[in-house]
This record gives sequence, C-alpha cells and structure tokens, in this order.
Amino acid sequence: MKLHWCPRTRSLRALWMLEEAGAAYERVLVDIHAGEQRDPAFLALNPMAKVPVLEQGSIVIADSTAICAWLADRMPEAGLAPPLNHTDRGRYLQWLIFPSAYIEPAMVERHGGWQGNPQAYGWGDFDRVMATLDAGLAQGPWLLGQQFSAADVVLGSALRWGLLFGLIPGTPLRSDYVRRCEARPALQRALAIDAGPEEALASTGAGPRPPRN
Repeated sequence: MKLHWCPRTRSLRALWMLEEAGAAYERVLVDIHAGEQRDPAFLALNPMAKVPVLEQGSIVIADSTAICAWLADRMPEAGLAPPLNHTDRGRYLQWLIFPSAYIEPAMVERHGGWQGNPQAYGWGDFDRVMATLDAGLAQGPWLLGQQFSAADVVLGSALRWGLLFGLIPGTPLRSDYVRRCEARPALQRALAIDAGPEEALASTGAGPRPPRN
C-alpha cells in the first residue's frame, strides 16, 4: 500500500486513518509547493493534481474521505466501520461525508462573504450545520456512541483544523471532542509524521496553515 502525500494538507487525514487501521504502507512525499503534483506521473494517478492519493495494486483512490471509507471496509478487523447490514451503517455513512458535504462549504459561505441562500445551498446554512454537528457530538464520546470509526477520523480532522484557524467557533463540546481525537495514539503518530519532513517546506517558509488539498 502506497500513500502519496504532503505535509499540511488533507494527507493528515489519510495518515491518521492508516495508523488507526494498523496498515502497512509506504509514504511517497509529493512537494506541492514545488509543483510535483503536476508531474505527468502524478497526474496519471489523480488528474485533479491533489494529495493524498492511495495506491493498492491496481486500485487508486484520490480523495481523503474515500481513502478512509475504503480502508475501513478493506480492513474490517480494525473495527472502523459498521458492517454493511448493521443498524449504524446509515448513520456512519452520513457522518463520513458530513465534513465535505456540509461543514466545509458552510465555512466557505460564512468566511468567504457569500450571501446566504439556505433553500438553494445543499448544506442549508452555517448555523444549521453547527447545530447538527453539536447534536451528533452530544451522542459521544464518538459519533457512533462508544464506537470510534472512520467517520471520527474524517470529522475529527476537519473540526480540528476549523477550530485551530477560527473557522468554526469553539465550544466545550467541540473542543472536548477534538481533545479526545488528539489523545488517540494513531493521531499522535500521524501528527509526528506530518511534522517530520520540514526540509520539504523549508524553501517556502511554510508553517501551520489550513489544509490546501
């Protein structure tokens, strides 16, 4: 299994998921600041020129949420997704896509100066997204109650960045959830990996930033 990645991007989500799953994988650094994501060999994997990309034999997955979903189903022994016919499967899938379908566009709406149009926008509006998020977090400690899942990897990574950069208002409920995520050994290992290749970013003066890919 091979992960094409770059620090300070949504690659952290894939790293975290790989560590949670206990997968054996190889990391291939893609320096997006030097434009390596536009190399023909990488574009053959992902024409969108974005990281992360996961390869497993002939299988190529070029989206961080899709990587999490695939790994959870590919490695059921890790217990990171309810089985297909489990009563929690629907709730799991809804939370798995909630960050990309609702939280991220709502943040862009709120901080990008868009004129709100809850009837037209698929996510409704920022306040409704936050209220729905809080209702889910209140079922804790995890989105499926006592069971940690890939949905927590996806949501936890998005909420962590949103709070860090002030894109999501901090509340005790949200902050406590992120602290539980950060206490997980798998996320600690992923953060250490993500912070490691500083030489890849030295020429850009890059520091902490919202994920770009």
